[in-house]
Amino acid sequence: MERKQTTIQLTIILAFSLLTLLAAPRIEAAIDILEFDSAQQEQRYLDLIDELRCLVCQNQNLADSNAGLAQDLRERTYQMIRSGTSDADIVTYMVERYGEFVMYRPPLKTSTYLLWFGPVIFLLLAGFSVALYTRRMRIKKTVKLSPQERHKAQQLLDE
Repeated sequence: MERKQTTIQLTIILAFSLLTLLAAPRIEAAIDILEFDSAQQEQRYLDLIDELRCLVCQNQNLADSNAGLAQDLRERTYQMIRSGTSDADIVTYMVERYGEFVMYRPPLKTSTYLLWFGPVIFLLLAGFSVALYTRRMRIKKTVKLSPQERHKAQQLLDE
């Protein structure tokens, strides 16, 4: 009886493990095998793909994204570095082709003020709103006494 129970438990564990493996999302890591002429070129490449945004994922840089477009942009960046293009020219090319959104840290200029200062403004407005709400609640909780009630309360406190 005990052996049959152990067999059933093992079968359940095996079935659960198999279902877990089959139901798990496919994880595919993009591994780019690239050859550089120098460690400096490789570092430039790594810095650039870390600073350029994936246009498909939008919240990932090119280094972290497995989207097809990100792979293409990594390949284009690699080719431009290998051909001797400067970092500034690579970024300029990407911006001209895909817009400033491709940069993970867009430059500070009139069109990006809201992007740079929006979170600070939002935080200040939220703090002001909380302070105003707290003040209003404190005023509402204040008990209003008539002169007779105040006199009586003062007499009780004096005793």
